[in-house]
Amino acid sequence: MESTTDLTVATWSPPDPRTAATTLAAAGASHVGRVRKVNEDAHLVAPPVFVVADGMGGHALGDVASALVIESFTPLGGRGSATPAEVEGAIGRSRVTIAAIDADGQAEPGATMVSAAYVVESGRGYWLIAHVGDSRAYSWRDGELEQITHDHSLVQEMIDAGHLDAAQAAVHPERHVITRAIGPVGNAQADYSLVPLEAKQRILLCSDGLTSELSDRSIASILSNEESPEDAVSSLVEAAVNMGGRDNVTAIIIDVVDCAPPAPERDDTVPLGRVQA
Repeated sequence: MESTTDLTVATWSPPDPRTAATTLAAAGASHVGRVRKVNEDAHLVAPPVFVVADGMGGHALGDVASALVIESFTPLGGRGSATPAEVEGAIGRSRVTIAAIDADGQAEPGATMVSAAYVVESGRGYWLIAHVGDSRAYSWRDGELEQITHDHSLVQEMIDAGHLDAAQAAVHPERHVITRAIGPVGNAQADYSLVPLEAKQRILLCSDGLTSELSDRSIASILSNEESPEDAVSSLVEAAVNMGGRDNVTAIIIDVVDCAPPAPERDDTVPLGRVQA
């Protein structure tokens, strides 16, 4: 597919003997889309951390801001696991570096982000999901798609207040207005979720360029039909571009090929949304 970045792939197992049987396979891809001239998205596939960052549309130097988010997380790559403090520190560093950008009188640059970090608690593996803005994380397992993150956006607040439903939000003229970002909007804090690692689980991280073009049902269908993470992520990005590609499109797929020791029961987490494929 033209203008797609080189596909990034990785296979990884943690060195800790307690969790060494865990195997992750991951792939990430990005596309500038059909409208934008610059790709302001950036992504990182560097086990045990995975990150998607989206430079804020309409703000100066969005591509620089998203690159600085990735740069802040890069030192965590190659470790046996991450810690909540390290993830929080990476987000904090990105705030500092983005705030230091000289916008030369233009609007302040900023970025949304979503990350998944492999962490170990009480000898078991978990995903620590962090996000700011409307970039999203999903979990796919046993034919069900669950949205882990909750958008920091104006339309999400309107949905929460009962003023809009999901169908109305999808076409609302202010659907791209976010209420939190790294940089402007009050240097807003990240939200965190701790999700148990489960065998045969897929984690999807993506920018809003994907979710603004594809419904949850379309995403679920692709995740169900594509076996490898590289095929799944390529199909997701291509489908979003073919549906219009009005924004940059970036996605990361992480497959839990195997998981040890046995993961906790799935009802340890409360899904925010569920779609049957």
